[in-house]
Amino acid sequence: MAINKELLEMIVCPRCKGDLAYSAENNALDCTECELRYAVEDDIPVLIADKAEPLKK
Repeated sequence: MAINKELLEMIVCPRCKGDLAYSAENNALDCTECELRYAVEDDIPVLIADKAEPLKK
């Protein structure tokens, strides 16, 4: 896992403050409430809503 478990428990979606789930397949953090995907670059989450991508359904 690229994201530390303790860090994942502390961070939330910057847009809705909802929980984020790590997607190993996409190396990203997904917010199912906002339906946004936040990239993880060099093991650092990029939690900028304007840079997030929509989740593909």
